[in-house]
Parts: sequence; C-alpha cells; structure tokens
Amino acid sequence: MTDLWAYEKELYQKGINYIGGTDEAGRGPLFGPVVAACVVLPKDFVLEGLNDSKKLSEKKRELFYDYIMENAICSVGIVSAKEIDEINIYEASRKAMIMAIDGVKQKVPLEYVLSDAMPIDIDVPVMPIIKGDAKSMSIAAASVIAKVTRDHMMYEVDKKYPMYGFKNHKGYPTKKHIEALHKYGLIDGYRLTYGPVEEMIK
Repeated sequence: MTDLWAYEKELYQKGINYIGGTDEAGRGPLFGPVVAACVVLPKDFVLEGLNDSKKLSEKKRELFYDYIMENAICSVGIVSAKEIDEINIYEASRKAMIMAIDGVKQKVPLEYVLSDAMPIDIDVPVMPIIKGDAKSMSIAAASVIAKVTRDHMMYEVDKKYPMYGFKNHKGYPTKKHIEALHKYGLIDGYRLTYGPVEEMIK
C-alpha cells in the first residue's frame, strides 16, 4: 500500500508547511480547455479512498470535490482550446498549472510544489513526480479538482449542444464523438491542431 503522505511528511519534517499539489485534466480531448488545479491540504486532512481521479467513479469524484473544496486551499487555472493550438498542449498544461499555483499563492505563503510529472520553473521549489496522482495526497486532490472542474464545463457545453454528447465523452475522441463531429461539424472550442479535427478541416 502506497503511503500517499510520504512526500508531504518528508517536507513537513524539514519545516516546510505550505505544500501545493498540482495536476491537470484534459490533455487528450479534442474539445475544450485544459484545466489544472493546485491544492494545499491541511496536515490533519483525511479522505478515505482518495487517489488518482481517473480511478474514481463520477459520483465519488463529485463528493470528494466538495469535501476538498471545503477543507483545503484550492485554485484552478484554465487554458483555452485556442491557446492550446497556439502553444501546444504540453506548454498549455504547464501554463494552467502555473496559473493555479499563482491562485494559491494569493491565499497562503506557498513554500513547495509537488507536480504530476511536470517540471515547472517558478520561484518556489518544484518536485515533478511520475504518476504523482497515485503517489501523493496533494496531487491526488488536485487531480480531482481539475477533473471535476473540467467536467462541469463540459456539462454546460452539453446543454447548448446536446447532439455532440459532451456530457458522456467530455470532449475525448470516442467513436460517438467523432461521428457527431462529422455529422454536425465544428463548433467553437475544438482544438484545431488535434488529429481528427485537423483531418476534418482538410
């Protein structure tokens, strides 16, 4: 069993108290923004079953989202599809994370950041952890906030364009999504540099 607090505990022992975990959601979708979150958890934070948001059911993610928002310091960063096309998804993910980190800095004196595999050049130390959302409680919490925030945005798009099925696929390139894209065409919010969309434009 992985101790999800191992990285945080090591930093607490060094006298570092304000540790932010950061992760993003939405690298793979053809539609919509990439969303990152940064979360600082209290030292006595307990949430049974919290790990990588992708492994949680939607219902559980929603419950965890509410609990984390109420009990931790959270901020999100959002980078649009248009900007993803301009700077690429890797840089857009990094930018969203920095925006989320900056949001947290306005609330607490952030001292250290644990990131999900992303090297980030900022004025506090950053430790990129491969598969960090399954190894660090702070990153796992950030993965839930980022994912649920993005999903909620997709539900709003779904209300406006129900025929595309955004509430089901969240913009990811499923078979049904590709079919809807070919049937109804592009709407504002598609990532024009992504394969299936690019092919369609051609």
